[in-house]
Amino acid sequence: MNHISAIAPPLDVARIRKDFPLLQQATVYGLPLVYLDNAATTQKPQVVLDTLEQYYTGYNSNVHRGVHQLSQQATEAYELARKTVAAYLNAEHTQEIIFTKGTTDSINLVASSYGRKFLQPGDAVLISAMEHHSNIVPWQMICEERGAELKVIPINERGELRMDAFSQLLDERVKIVAVTCVSNTLGTINPVKDIIAQAHARNIPVLLDAAQGVQHMAIDVQELQPDFLAFSGHKIYGPTGIGVLYGKQEWLEKMPPYQGGGDMIKTVTFARTTYNELPYKFEAGTPHVAGAIGLEAALNYVKLVGIDKIQQWEEQLQDYALQALQQVEGLRLIGQAAHRAASISFLVGDIHPYDLGELLDKQGIAVRTGHHCTEPLMDLFGIPGTVRASLSMYNTFEDIDKLVAAVHKAAAMLR
Repeated sequence: MNHISAIAPPLDVARIRKDFPLLQQATVYGLPLVYLDNAATTQKPQVVLDTLEQYYTGYNSNVHRGVHQLSQQATEAYELARKTVAAYLNAEHTQEIIFTKGTTDSINLVASSYGRKFLQPGDAVLISAMEHHSNIVPWQMICEERGAELKVIPINERGELRMDAFSQLLDERVKIVAVTCVSNTLGTINPVKDIIAQAHARNIPVLLDAAQGVQHMAIDVQELQPDFLAFSGHKIYGPTGIGVLYGKQEWLEKMPPYQGGGDMIKTVTFARTTYNELPYKFEAGTPHVAGAIGLEAALNYVKLVGIDKIQQWEEQLQDYALQALQQVEGLRLIGQAAHRAASISFLVGDIHPYDLGELLDKQGIAVRTGHHCTEPLMDLFGIPGTVRASLSMYNTFEDIDKLVAAVHKAAAMLR
């Protein structure tokens, strides 16, 4: 196929790729790696790796309670990371940023803490049919504990939310709406602004799972007005084991602590405990200091590249990939939403996705196969799983060409 050359690429991708050591060094079965598993985790730029090394070799220390220089330096870097995250999301207050282990941990925190405080028997939680397990199971657990009901917004055959059904489901029993910004399987970009507006018209708070959103498009929480928003560092070029929960101050102050331990307390006696102020009320124990500092480096890198330019480039790649893949005989796209980002799921004929993925791996192509932690979604489509190619700013048209050629070859062998 002809590359989309009429539009000048918004990014110098060749230069960007040089910032990622693994992309320069890694081979698979003797072939150069084509990495198309970015929805699972992104590769890390050298600046993030250097930041982690500098922390561990230069000022490794615990934070907040130390009077010595290393502790003060680590504390300053950790709290600067919080300010950087707040600025990236345009949060109104720095204390609205809670560091967690990741999106899953953030959603569990809200489900448990908000649920224990506000869910009563007969109430309902509203999620969508395309949610990741991490935005299904925590709500199932708290609904079962509190005697509440989990309701599901259906999708159409294209993999888009049925907003007419959403409006009907949004009744006085619903106490919180929890939906993904972007489907990790279908790539569907959900109309979250409309969802939030409708929910807020009924004074219902909204949690956004932004694990597949923050790295692909600008998200301004003051503009969108979610009550909670969660994302993971490792999906936006940062370390694993670090994540963020943004929560409006008014909600976080009303909610009880999620975990008990050090740092989330002001005073402790055997009779009672006085809890700390925000954000520390929700950060029990020694935090992932290196992870937070590494995440800050990743966000600064994204800011330097430019999230708008990243979005433009990824949209060009996606358009090219969708067009190229449909030249493969028998290929079926799973999810064909009008508005989508980064993730492309497909099947070829009756070939099992695991078999196809294994042969792609032998050709140096890293994709994800299976149900992508969206088993209910797979059941809706009546399939065992998909092959998923997910894009990032460092991917190229050549990566897509290699993917398509490898799918052609693998399909021919498996047929």
